[in-house]
Amino acid sequence: MAKTIGNPLSWLFQHTETTSHHIAASVEQMGSEDSRAMPRVRELTMADLKYALKAGVDDFAACRSDAMFLVLFYPLIGLVMVVMGFSMNLLPLLVPMIMGFALIGPLAAVGLYEMSSRREAGFEPKWGDAFDVIRSPSFGAILMLGIYLAALFFVWLICANSVYAWTLGPEPPASLGTFISATFTTSAGWVMIIFGSGLGALFALAALAISVVSFSLLLDRHVGLPVAVVTSIKVLRASPVVTLTWGALIGTSLVIAAIPFLLGLVVVVPIFGHATWHLYRRAVE
Repeated sequence: MAKTIGNPLSWLFQHTETTSHHIAASVEQMGSEDSRAMPRVRELTMADLKYALKAGVDDFAACRSDAMFLVLFYPLIGLVMVVMGFSMNLLPLLVPMIMGFALIGPLAAVGLYEMSSRREAGFEPKWGDAFDVIRSPSFGAILMLGIYLAALFFVWLICANSVYAWTLGPEPPASLGTFISATFTTSAGWVMIIFGSGLGALFALAALAISVVSFSLLLDRHVGLPVAVVTSIKVLRASPVVTLTWGALIGTSLVIAAIPFLLGLVVVVPIFGHATWHLYRRAVE
C-alpha cells in the first residue's frame, strides 16, 4: 500500500482525539476504587541522587552534541528575557524572571527524558528522537502540565512585582545602579529580598511537587495527568529531605550556570534532564 503525506490538520486532529481519550480514561482510572492503578513509589536516599547524577552525566557524555543542541533555546529565551528586562523598564522583575524561569525547566527537559529512555533500552539516541514525544498518547497531558507550569511562572512574576511595589515601588527605578543600591542599602530592599525569596521558595516547592517525576511517568507509562501529578506528590511525601535536596541542587546549579550570560545552561540543563529520568526510575516501582 502506497504511503502518502497526510494533511497536517488531519494528523493534529487524530492525535488530539487520541490524547483526549487517554486523559479521560486516566481521570476515570484515578477515580476508581482499584488502588493498583496508582504507581507505587519508593523511599529515596542520597545514594539515589548520586546514582541519578552519575547516570545523567553518562547520558550527557554519550549524546553531548545532540543534548546541547536540543536545549539551546533555553539560554536563548533567557537572554531575550534579560534584554526585555533592560529595554522595557522591567528591572525589578529581571531577577524574578531569571530565577522563575527554572519553574518551566521540567518541560524543557522532556526531550531529554525520551533520549535517556531510548539509551536505556539499548538504542543510540539522537536529538530528533526528542520529537517522538509529539506522537505519544500522553502528549496532551504533557502539554497541559507544561501550560500549568507556565501559568505558575507568570503568577510568580505578578507576585514578585507586587512585592516590589510594596517595598521599593511602586515607581520603577531610575537606573540599574539606583535599583541595586536601594536593594542592598535600605531596609525596604532587604525586606523585598527576604520576603521575595520566601515567596519564590513556595512557588519552587509547588513546581517540584507536581513535576519531579510526572513528565517522566507520562512518557513511560499509560497513565493520565492526574495520576502522574499525584504520584509526583507522593514521591515528595515519601522522601521529603531527598526530594527537596534534589530541587535545591537543581536550583543552585541553574543559578551558577546562569552567571556566564546563561551559557552554562547548555550543559547544566541536559545533565539534570537526563538525571531526572534516572531518578524517576529509582523513585517509581
